[in-house]
This record gives sequence, structure tokens and C-alpha cells, in this order.
Amino acid sequence: MDFPLDRTPDTSGAFPPIDFRAELNDEQFAAVTAEPGPLLVLAGAGSGKTRTLTYRVAYLLSMGVRPGDILLLTFTNKAAKEMLARVEQLTGIEPRRFWGGTFHSIGARILRMYGDSLGLPKNSTILDSDDSESLLKTSVEAADKAFFKEKTHPKPGPLFSVISLARNTRQSIAETISRNFPQYNELAGRIPAFAFAYTAAKREQNVLDYDDLLELWLELLIKAPDIATYFTTRFRHVLVDEYQDTNTLQSEIVDRMGAHHCIMAVGDDAQCIYSWRGANFENIMTFPDRHPGTVLHRIETNYRSTPQILALANGVLEAQPKGRHFEKELRAARANSKKPYLVQAMDDREQADFIIKRIRSLIEDDGVSASEIAVLYRSHFIALEIQLSLSRAGIPYTITSGVKFFERQHVRDLIALIQFVYNPSNTLAWERVACLLPKVGEKGAHKIHAAALDHAKLLRLDFVDALASDDVAAKVPKDAKDDWPQFCASLREVAHAMRDEKPSRAVELAIEGWYGDFMKGEYADYTDRLDELKALVGFAARYEEMQELLAQIVLLNGETGDRSVTPSLDAIKLTTVHQAKGLEYDVVFVIGLADGMFPGRRAVEDNDVEEERRLFYVAVTRAKNELYLCYPKVASRAGPGGMLLNPSRFLTELPAHLYDTVRIKRQFGW
Repeated sequence: MDFPLDRTPDTSGAFPPIDFRAELNDEQFAAVTAEPGPLLVLAGAGSGKTRTLTYRVAYLLSMGVRPGDILLLTFTNKAAKEMLARVEQLTGIEPRRFWGGTFHSIGARILRMYGDSLGLPKNSTILDSDDSESLLKTSVEAADKAFFKEKTHPKPGPLFSVISLARNTRQSIAETISRNFPQYNELAGRIPAFAFAYTAAKREQNVLDYDDLLELWLELLIKAPDIATYFTTRFRHVLVDEYQDTNTLQSEIVDRMGAHHCIMAVGDDAQCIYSWRGANFENIMTFPDRHPGTVLHRIETNYRSTPQILALANGVLEAQPKGRHFEKELRAARANSKKPYLVQAMDDREQADFIIKRIRSLIEDDGVSASEIAVLYRSHFIALEIQLSLSRAGIPYTITSGVKFFERQHVRDLIALIQFVYNPSNTLAWERVACLLPKVGEKGAHKIHAAALDHAKLLRLDFVDALASDDVAAKVPKDAKDDWPQFCASLREVAHAMRDEKPSRAVELAIEGWYGDFMKGEYADYTDRLDELKALVGFAARYEEMQELLAQIVLLNGETGDRSVTPSLDAIKLTTVHQAKGLEYDVVFVIGLADGMFPGRRAVEDNDVEEERRLFYVAVTRAKNELYLCYPKVASRAGPGGMLLNPSRFLTELPAHLYDTVRIKRQFGW
């Protein structure tokens, strides 16, 4: 396909001249000025991916392509707006004249225009997430009134997550549950009927949910060939940002919208890290198979990191299985500097102490801004000790990947349960726990507590034992009666452990009992939250007395819960690697680099660590100047206290010449 050189942009003035050769490096220039056709641009970390896409749009316009002939698909509105705003700066053409935006926004636009071909009324409206879950709840209860009353069954939110992931990956619900939500395996045969009822309810009410915007867009392209032809004729150039993050639905949409094969897919297979939310690694790997004649452009010049950091990043890529990735090698545009450091600590406390000492030196001696220092980790529970240590040291920090450890809802629930069992007079803790039961509100919780108190005094029973009496059970709402026996039995187990065993055992029993079952229904990411709670077992193992443990939790909760630190202040950044993608920092500490922590335990057990390796690659490529790879030798958080850990396989795979080893001495000199 040739550029339509006979066309000129219908702007009021002359096209501003752009010296593409001067403004782009060789790799970017080759991609930006490539002949139309299937193009796969493999843009390595820090290589100017957004710049390449932006200049590609500008180049097409400079060659006479009209704005309306270009379709730009992104994953965030922010990305689309930034790219099109930059195009306007370069060309003077307003963003409103392009079809550019997220997959979902473009899908909504197309369905507004042609949805009637699928029988969608013109007055169809789009549900937000809360309304979608509410309609799903109503649909399920119409089919099975008792479904949500069973605490291990998913609540409407987690159930919606199961159905949504199945729709976006175009997999069966049974397969989706098996892979992503194993806590619901026993329900795999029941949920498809709920999904069908939910779909019927949407059609009856003339409403669409977020996933319909993709599903029905694809259905339109399949069932209305005349409309599909119109779009493939209209959009002579399809550009896709972050192509490695596309799910199966999005990939099929791109293939059909770009049936002429004039697609530029920009991405990096080495940064495909979102399979848990539907991203399909095979989409980018098989792009050349689906689009014959695909020309690969590699953009490998990195403007972010030092050569030594990039050498280590390349070492991570070299460890990938042969034939299961695109070969690439990042090249530095910067001068030589320090090698990354490999830091072996005895446990996570020593790991945190080292990081605190180094942070102080970076800020006070080297003049590094605190906001340019990041601590990255695979999972939230790994960050507990560093949060505590930063708080004690008075070093401001923010968590960009969620709330602080002791503020997380399930952590607060479990602590409240333990506080109540230890001190039944703590009515605030009781309310928090009791209100987790179906149909129990604050007033109901007060009535139950008062009845148990009277019964305990009358019969001289322990308060927790009194909860199980018939007189108290009579005050429990009907919907909570099925839960009540296990709830009481679980509290008794925790109480007995407090009397006879160490605090860590009481915490362990609290997790294994009623609350652990409650979490299965409450949270789609149950397994991740369970790991976080298990971190409390290790924390509790420090203490011999429950009173001391609870006192420390309250003090630490107050310290780490200080909300005076806002993202606008100069503060250390704590974040999961997933949340750090796309960001960069002068100094990066990657912590918890032990097998079972990074890569995660489930990935190791399933022998499926390739996405974890890509996640490690993303982590190390966030660093601009200094990189510290830290691992503890002993697990004092997740798993049994004192368990020996092996260094992450991602570290042992690296040639030793790529890093300098730091051995922490007493007083943490190095």
C-alpha cells in the first residue's frame, strides 16, 4: 500500500516542516518513516516508544494522510491525549480530528454509530462498575437466593471479576477459575448460568457494561461485514500502543480493524507482565504469523539507564528460553558509571536497615532527592519491614501501589479479631469483626455483645465461650446464623492459643479459621491477601507475649498510618513492580529477591516463571543511576520463621561480572 500522496491535510495553513532525520535517532527514524504495511516495533525500556508513535502520526500527516484515516489505540486516555497533544504541537492539527483513544472509548463510539446492527437500541447506556456489580447481584439472587449467603462464595465484586476475565480472554469460566481463582474451583459448574442471566438482564434493560464495549465491537466486525469493510477502508493506518498488554479480545479487534495489514503495533514482549488481568503474551509473539510480511523494527537505544544497569538487564533477557521471545539488546546512550550492587542480608530486618543507611547517605551526602529513590517489590507483604523501618527512622515515604500495610482492609480485620479475643471489652474491635457477618450492623453487634456479657457474668464464663450459648445465638440475625457456630469456634481456638501457645500460633489460627473462609468470598485476589496475612505470623514470632505484640501493632499502625505525607512531598517511593512500569528513578532498590518471593511461590510451584522474569526485567530497567538487588537469607515474614531462602533464580542466572557484591557487616558498613 502506497501513501496517498495526492491527498493534503485540509488545514488552513501550510504544514509546519518537521526535520524527522534530525529529531529522531536511526532506529526511531527507520520505524517512523517505514513504508505502510504490517509493522511490529519492539521498543525496549527507556527507548522512546511514545516519541516514536507520536512522530509516526506526524509523518503520516506530512505524507498527505488525512487525520480521519488514522486510528490510534491506547490503554489510557492520558496516553492518547498526550500523544495527540504532541502531534498538535508538531503539526497544528487538533486532536478532535483523529480517532484516538482507549480501546473502550473507541468501542463505545463505534457502538453508538452502528450498534443497531446488533439490535442495540439507540438509547442504550453504559453501566459503571458499581452498577454492573449491582445488576449481577440481582441476576444471581433471582436464580439462587442463597448463593451470596455462603461466605466462601464470591461476593458480587469478585464474581464479576471472574466473569469479566473469562470474557476478555475468551476462555471458559471453568478454565479462568482454574488458572486465576482456584478458591472457586467447586463453583466452576454454577457460574456460567449466572453469567448468562446477567447478560439477559443487561439486554432487557438496554444497558452495556465495560466489557460489552469490546465484545460487541468484535461481534459487529464479525456479523456485519459491510461495516467491517467500511472501517478497514476508512482507517488506512491503525497504530496500537503497548501492544504486549492486549488481551485476546483486543488483539482480534486490531486484526479485523487492520484487515488491510497496515498496522503499526508498538510494544515490548519483555515487558508483558499483566496476564493476571488478561494480557496475552502470544499476541505480540504471533503478530508476524497473523500479518504476513511483517517488518520488525527494534528500538534499542536506551536514554534512561547507565551502561552497567543495561548490561545487567540484557543478562536477564539472555536467560529467557530460546525461541520464546524476540531477541533484543539494550544499548546505552549514557556514559559509564557504577555496576549494580547485589546485597545479601541475613533477614528482612537487616535488609531494611541496610536500605535505610544507604538512603540517608544518598540524600545527605550525594544530594539525591528522596522522590528519586524507589523501593520495588513483587508483593505487598514483602514491604512490611521496610515500611516499619522508614517510619521509625522518620523518613517520609509514599506507597504508589496501594495503602500502607496496616491500613489494608484485611489486615485491619484480622488485627481487630485478635484484639477482641485478647480483650473482649474492646467494643470497637468487636464491631469491626461482627459487622463482617451477614446483616449484622453496629446496633446488632451491640445487642450481641451485651447479651454475651450478661451471659458470661451470670454463668461465670469466659466472654468468648459465652458467645456460643443459645441465649446469645438468639440475638444473631437470621442471615448470619449459618456462620455463627464456625465464627464462635474460630474465636475460641484463637483464645485457647493465646493462653497456651505463642502469639504467632494465635495469629496463624485466626487466619486459618472463619476469617480465612470469609476472605475467599470477599476478595478476588484472595491468595495474594492470604500471603500478606501470613506475613503477620512472622511478625508475631518476634514476641513472647500477646500484650506486647498488640501494643507494637498499635504503635506501628500509628506510625505507618501517618497521612501527613502526601505524594507532592519529597518522599521515598514504595511500589510493586507492576505499578512501577513506565516510571523511572535515579536509585532503585529491588527487595525480597529470593525464590518463593520473587519469583513468587505459585510461579515456582507451577514451574511457570517466565512472566516473573519479565517482571524482574521491568524492575531493573526502572533505575537510571544506581541499582541495588537485595535478598534475605532467612524468611522472617512469609512462611515458617527462620526458614532458609535461596537467592532468586533470576540472580543466580546472571554472570557475576555484571554486579558488585555487598556483604553487610556489623554496623552495616560496606
